[in-house]
Amino acid sequence: MKILKTQTLRGPNYWSIRRKKLVIMRLDLEDLAEKPSNEIPGFYEGLVKILPSLVEHYCSPGYRGGFLERVQQGTYMGHIIEHIALELQELVGMPVGFGRTRETSTPGVYNVVFEYVEEQAGRYAGRAAVRMCQAIVETGFYSKVELEQDLADLRDLAAHSSLGPSTETIVKEAETRQIPWTLLSARAMVQFGYGIYQKRIQATLSQNSGILAVELACDKEGTKTILRDSGIPVPKGTVIQYLDELEGAIKEVGGYPIVIKPLDGNHGRGITIDINSWELAEEAYDLASTASKSRTVIVERYYKGSDHRILIVNGKLIAVAERVPAHVIGDGRSTIEELIEETNKDPNRGEGHANILTKIVVDRTVENILERQGYNISSVPNQGEMVYLRATANLSTGGIAIDRTDEVHPENVWLAERVAKIIGLDIAGIDVVTPDITKPLREVDGVIVEVNAAPGFRMHVAPSRGLPRNVAAPVIDMLFPPGTPCRIPIIAITGTNGKTTTTRLTAHIYRQTGKVVGYTTTDGIYLGEHLVEKGDNTGPYSAGVILRDPTVEIAVLESARGGILRSGLAFDQCDVGIVLNVAADHLGLGDIDTIEQMAKVKSVVAEVVAPNGYAVLNADDPLVAPMAERVKGKVAYFSMMPNNPIIEAHVRRGGIAAVYENGYLSILEGEWTLRIEEALNVPMTMGGMAPFMIANALAACVGAFVQGVDIELIRQGVRTFVPSADQTPGRMNLFNLGAHHALIDYAHNPAGYEAVSGFVKNWPGEKIGVVGGPGDRRDDDLITLGKLSAQMFDQILIKEDDDTRGRERGEVANLIVQGIVSENPNTPYKIILNEVEALEKGLDKISEGGLVVIFPDSVSRSISLIEKRQVK
Repeated sequence: MKILKTQTLRGPNYWSIRRKKLVIMRLDLEDLAEKPSNEIPGFYEGLVKILPSLVEHYCSPGYRGGFLERVQQGTYMGHIIEHIALELQELVGMPVGFGRTRETSTPGVYNVVFEYVEEQAGRYAGRAAVRMCQAIVETGFYSKVELEQDLADLRDLAAHSSLGPSTETIVKEAETRQIPWTLLSARAMVQFGYGIYQKRIQATLSQNSGILAVELACDKEGTKTILRDSGIPVPKGTVIQYLDELEGAIKEVGGYPIVIKPLDGNHGRGITIDINSWELAEEAYDLASTASKSRTVIVERYYKGSDHRILIVNGKLIAVAERVPAHVIGDGRSTIEELIEETNKDPNRGEGHANILTKIVVDRTVENILERQGYNISSVPNQGEMVYLRATANLSTGGIAIDRTDEVHPENVWLAERVAKIIGLDIAGIDVVTPDITKPLREVDGVIVEVNAAPGFRMHVAPSRGLPRNVAAPVIDMLFPPGTPCRIPIIAITGTNGKTTTTRLTAHIYRQTGKVVGYTTTDGIYLGEHLVEKGDNTGPYSAGVILRDPTVEIAVLESARGGILRSGLAFDQCDVGIVLNVAADHLGLGDIDTIEQMAKVKSVVAEVVAPNGYAVLNADDPLVAPMAERVKGKVAYFSMMPNNPIIEAHVRRGGIAAVYENGYLSILEGEWTLRIEEALNVPMTMGGMAPFMIANALAACVGAFVQGVDIELIRQGVRTFVPSADQTPGRMNLFNLGAHHALIDYAHNPAGYEAVSGFVKNWPGEKIGVVGGPGDRRDDDLITLGKLSAQMFDQILIKEDDDTRGRERGEVANLIVQGIVSENPNTPYKIILNEVEALEKGLDKISEGGLVVIFPDSVSRSISLIEKRQVK
């Protein structure tokens, strides 16, 4: 077997609208192409032995063990690899369940599609599944050691690429509220919402977290001073920078016991508590100084009691957890080292912050703590005896958390909320030491030890004991108070032909509302009138640029076939999804071999329309109109024929449609006909002579109308949108050359030629075509271009693209000639392979009042050549 290609989808896609995160592995089964699993000796037994958990896969039979039954009866390797890739992810705690395996038009080559949680882990799971199957085919088994290594690698990949536990908690809460989110490319920031409504977080810092408050919280001594001056109970302490200041500092705080910690540390690093001797104080100083970026150390009086973390969000107490330092409890038989090993077997414990709990690591700090208690790593504690392994209670060093939210005394609630306001943090973790959280701190000599910016959430979300707290909900409530929008209107436009012009017109209409419109086209990314990035920008990357921009109020996104197949859409839903048409173009690319498959690709845009949004569909296209059946939102149609049966039935049911009637672009709603403008007065229709441009205008008009744009603004938009070589290069650009005209259009498929022919046939004078086609199209498509050219033009000049895309020079031209001759053998034609020469020849040859139509490879080059001849 050979993996030919692996790609990752990240949004609604051809395979699934709901499952956005999919790996597509193009797999050549080679010698196994015609060999089902039941014909491979020992394969079933080897697979079940290494992955017995596959019994949980139902597969098509629909019951437990259904997949293994199919393996036993005989199924092909692509299908088996799909299930193994899913199961490997399941085994390391990444829940996935969706998969599809389909043979391509190339015999023996399959697309194996399966869900992933973390992208790199998903791609690895696919490779591991192929490796496992290959080994079982060849040897009858796959070793346990290799499987364990695969699983370890998957865990490692997941840990390194996953969001932190606190961030993930907030993201999941946003998802439950259908708030879109995006991981930004810098500083692990997450954006919630789109455009002007976006909000950002970094871990549990939000965009509302003021820099002064964060800086103050990081300055532990400054925090303590501010709080002390406000009458808040804080530990008595002082700051030193040199060891020779330590003795005086100890006296200043009232003697032993003391705490020594770094001024600017975190996660409990460098902290030593309950110090009762000079020897320990010296060691603690060195530890704290090393952990401090500024080499500055805090010396404080030690207060006895339990360590509590109080979480404040937006001025309100949300949760309280008692934090217990890492420890083991003796059983009278096991050594401390053995007890630690047993504790670390808890599946909730992992490396770093990825899991609910963190594994306990034995280091010099642990050894010192044990020594102070009279133990070493080989000691055997008595039954029930608790042995502490850390002085601090941080979860990151192996501690546990006990929920105490419902036990906090009301005065302590008031005090904690006041502390957060004094420091100025919107999200604050307040560390309190008190022997009894149910009593006011002032009564039990409790103190507030620290105030933390960006506090961790996992101790509250998944405490070791007690009630889990949804601490993410108040964060999202703060960022998006009830009734606050998080999405900007998204208008997505797809189709085989006309996408760019329709996108530009739609954006122009929406600009009449005075709002900032961001849009993407094959020409570039635009914010208002400003070009952000030039080039073909019709995929998810360019859409993301618009959706991430904080100035954008409306997004109009051209969504081409390539981007949908390559990565999926960049958005989970849109407010208007326009499907213009579906024609036989790009067939044979990306395993899309039929026009019906192409229609399914385009239908993705219609299927992601929000329940209260509109899919705008071409009622005249038999492949587009039926997409209405899969739309979850509402449907509006457009048609060049007001008596189209689909339109008539739709309007009778109270639906909305845009039609071309009596020379007007009109909106039909119920019994009303709202005339927008006469086609003669709409510049993009070229005086009403370009039918497909009228259709494009209808789609844009109804797309704006269903979003509530005033009819007068729509009218103003279509009147003032003037397509030109500057604004829409290669889209029906008509040039007046004095005695004759030239038209440039980037039509490169039969549907594009047919669209242009509607205008050309209305031209009163001679018509010369400079025609060609991309070399990566099917022979039949190129022959069809020849037939359409013979129907359209009086004379034809046949050229080829600079890049023949794998064909021999002259091969494309000869196929076009076949089409010309089969349609009309009397049509004059000439092959001039060089595009520039062919264009110049056509312009020199055309008679007065005639029209030269160029279907160019290089639009900019052709426009430049024609502009040189233009009448000034």
